[in-house]
Amino acid sequence: MSRPDVIIVGSGLGGATMAASLAPSGRNILIFERGERLTPSPRDRDETAIFRDGVFRPDEWWADGSGALFNPGNYYCVGGNSKFFGGVMLRYRAEDFTPIRHIGGTTPGWPIGYDDLEPWYTQAEALYQVRGGPPGEDPTEPRHSGPYPFPPVPDEPVIADLRRRLAGVGLHPAALPLGVDPGRWLAGGQTPWDAFPGTCGGKMDAETVGIAKALSYPNVRLKTGTPVIRLHADETGRISKVETRTGPRNRTFSAPVVVLAAGAVQTAALLLRSANADHPAGLANASGQVGRNFMCHNTSAVLALHPLRRNPSVYQKTLMFNDFYLGGGPGGAPLGNVQLLGKISGPILSANAPFPAPVARWVAHRSVDFYAMSEDLPTPESRVTIKDGQIVLDWKRSNQKTHRALVARLRQVLRRAGFPIVLSKRFDRRTPSHQCGTARMGHDARTSVVDTFCRSHDHPNLFITDASVLPTSAAVNPALTIAALSLRAGNRILQGGVPE
Repeated sequence: MSRPDVIIVGSGLGGATMAASLAPSGRNILIFERGERLTPSPRDRDETAIFRDGVFRPDEWWADGSGALFNPGNYYCVGGNSKFFGGVMLRYRAEDFTPIRHIGGTTPGWPIGYDDLEPWYTQAEALYQVRGGPPGEDPTEPRHSGPYPFPPVPDEPVIADLRRRLAGVGLHPAALPLGVDPGRWLAGGQTPWDAFPGTCGGKMDAETVGIAKALSYPNVRLKTGTPVIRLHADETGRISKVETRTGPRNRTFSAPVVVLAAGAVQTAALLLRSANADHPAGLANASGQVGRNFMCHNTSAVLALHPLRRNPSVYQKTLMFNDFYLGGGPGGAPLGNVQLLGKISGPILSANAPFPAPVARWVAHRSVDFYAMSEDLPTPESRVTIKDGQIVLDWKRSNQKTHRALVARLRQVLRRAGFPIVLSKRFDRRTPSHQCGTARMGHDARTSVVDTFCRSHDHPNLFITDASVLPTSAAVNPALTIAALSLRAGNRILQGGVPE
């Protein structure tokens, strides 16, 4: 292959979707991924290896705001974090694109509206083969220009009973939109897919779909085990070189278009590490906003159980409700989304809570497991920086009263629905619950990093298409929104959105 026309840094949902979008154009595309492909192994379905021993976690340590080190739960492999995601492909609600008053503050809104992104949501659902429910099942669901490509993943019997119970107390349970082929997944092992690595092709993740589609074209190459350590800008401001390191050797590559999609933390870190004399604060950072406004959803696991009822579900993760998404808090303030987790087992529970193994097994055999998710609000002081070459993630949690109120409301409705015992536990910073916001999108180059098509204000040939561009976190899983924004940015590139 000749010199690339496009270099993509990162093979997660943003990079993979961009590659899939551009590949049919015939442009030469080179994708750099710091990790390798995951290959099938017995550990893929081993709960103890995954949740207790952390065999897939990176050998990497970041510092928090106080300087204490922690091991982040980010994954470096082809497909990125999507290899371990729960397959949830939810649209932001239409209201999420406008300013919303929360208990902890008011969101800034987006520089685009829901209707600007809606066609790309529809294309992303088709690309990732999303399985979802009928229109109107969820009252908060925004307008769709087309149906989901496939019907929803079926509820297991206990979850079908849960759906009836929730409806019986006045809620609106709805099918969780999922990028999963359940038959193919379960053929590889009778386990949930949530937090288990996708190596059997049953999960519609960035590798299985985006990278696979891109590599079906001869004009696309993927280089694994190749971390990008620096971007170089020339005197005109264009990104002139992408510097990689393989072992002791550094190499540089160049292309007319560079797409950065390394993830909200690593994208910010790479831009900051790429500082030079003309850009002393880092590339794409004339606004001073790179690394700022870091957000990570406020989340809790909530386990509901009845001592006399068992839950033999295998995967469980098929249901959500949004009755408290746009209201339900003090003064009508929004609280967030509630969806099911993949089925918790005894080993998973023991690895995450101080229960002896027999107690953990007893609880897990009877629990229905929920994921309560509230919005984290953007604030400039919540940020990624580099100190002595190390990533510092100083996450300033916000909107805590909202999340406590959501968990309290969830406890109430679950007890009314017939679950006398309800347990909850917050997820900590070791669980990257949808990191985003460090290269925010906006019209004003003085206060944002990229424009509404994800192109850098400072560098005309640099696009950023991962979760770092999200102006707000909303309170839903961001995977589909990342894919939709990437498709929209890819179309912009194809339509000549890069000045010569």
